[in-house]
Amino acid sequence: MVRFERWKIALVVGILVLGVLFSLPNFFSRDAVESWPDWIPNKQISLGLDLQGGSHLLMEVEVGAVVRERLESLVDEARVRLRGDRIGYTGLGVSGNAVHLTIRDTGQIDAAVEILRDIDRSVIVSSDPDGTVTLTLTEQAMTERQRSAVDQSIEIIRRRIDETGTREPTIQRQGEQRILVQLPGVDDPERIKSLLGTTAKMNFRLVDDSVPVGEAVRGRVPPGSELLYGEDDRIANGQPVPYVVRKRVGVSGENLTDAQATFQQGQPVVSLRFDAVGARRFADLTKENVGRRFAIVLDNKVISAPVIREPIPGGSGVISGSFTVQSAQDLALLLRAGALPAPLIILEERTVGPSLGADSIRAGEFASLVGLVLVVIYIIAAYGLFGLMATVALFGNMVMIFALLTALQATLTLPGIAGIVLTIGMAVDANVLIFERIREEVKDGRSPISAVDIGFRQALRAIVDSNLTTLIAAVILYQFGSGPVRGFAVTLAIGIATSMFTAIMVTRMFVVLWLQRRRPQQLPV
Repeated sequence: MVRFERWKIALVVGILVLGVLFSLPNFFSRDAVESWPDWIPNKQISLGLDLQGGSHLLMEVEVGAVVRERLESLVDEARVRLRGDRIGYTGLGVSGNAVHLTIRDTGQIDAAVEILRDIDRSVIVSSDPDGTVTLTLTEQAMTERQRSAVDQSIEIIRRRIDETGTREPTIQRQGEQRILVQLPGVDDPERIKSLLGTTAKMNFRLVDDSVPVGEAVRGRVPPGSELLYGEDDRIANGQPVPYVVRKRVGVSGENLTDAQATFQQGQPVVSLRFDAVGARRFADLTKENVGRRFAIVLDNKVISAPVIREPIPGGSGVISGSFTVQSAQDLALLLRAGALPAPLIILEERTVGPSLGADSIRAGEFASLVGLVLVVIYIIAAYGLFGLMATVALFGNMVMIFALLTALQATLTLPGIAGIVLTIGMAVDANVLIFERIREEVKDGRSPISAVDIGFRQALRAIVDSNLTTLIAAVILYQFGSGPVRGFAVTLAIGIATSMFTAIMVTRMFVVLWLQRRRPQQLPV
């Protein structure tokens, strides 16, 4: 006997009502939805870059810069260690992927090697009889630093983009050293490129006044110092102001806890706040060097080089310069998000206009509507009243697809629309299998109730098999695909799940309720 229990009816109706509630916000503007009460679902489907418009950036992390930075730090550490043990050397510096130096007294080679090995156990130290010593990083250490640099870059990029308020960005790794960034709805891609392309590595260092700047410009830079140039200040001939700055970092930007754009004497500035360690170092730096200048260095450019008038306790400070309100806000954003471990190179850039995205949406809506109308015409013409029931279930299927996409906050792309169009055709496959099996049972002389019962039960295995194989294909596409391919896989998988539910539960409910009410002698199928 064909039966459909009341609890099943309540379950199906409840699921369809929830589907309507979750999909309803997509038919209103975002501003209107945000004014709804909190207990009403108010999420909307997230549109992808190709539908909403925005920026597409493919960037590569310069992992070689991370290795070189570590080698530069080895140079500083080696200089301090060897001088502390009074071991003479010459030619200390980075060449290629190694640090080279020459020990003056060959009798001190072994002692120098032991001292240098204690710096870092991941460093390989080798020596020649002529006194040449080479320091190289192990292959494992280099690989770990490069992988860590990419992972850290992804996290920093995510923080910076979140600070701008961009909705639903896509940030994912591509290969070993590349990062894909898609920003739907971004109307100022140049600002985003500037924010992402800035390393934002800031530190405070003392200015070296032991040598005139002119001599440093001509190449006579003291050991332990380097020649940097100002970012905004210019001299009479239009060239940046040069500064001789100590390489040793007094306070690192890693000790920052907050940075905000504010005003001082009517000019935009950036106020800083350090953590406990940074506050102590900043206080010590200013206390021990009253009367000297210290440079605020951002990405190897001197933003400002003020004179320390008095100790600055309290763990806070201010960066002043030729800032505009926007540049001060951007610098504060960069400092709050943290510094990139290595520079980023933009390999590919695409900008999709909102008008193109709107055209894609209209084309997708038209294709979906045409597909839906043709399927409805066919199913009703082929199966009559049962086809009409399947059509109602098909509309329920569409509602559930939109509801699930909304609830899961899945990103709908143009290939995703293609998946929905494909689902419209696939949604009636299960009904076709069921109705054809019912026809066969009627031809064999079964009663209407018996034919319906056997038709639903016997067709179930074929329905599950066909949809399961398609679902496996969707899972594989999602696992190994990326971007638009994943969007297609998501909508296809959701469509498979909802179409099975509507065919097995919703259509069956309509047919069973009709049979129980009408008790027909013949089936209109």
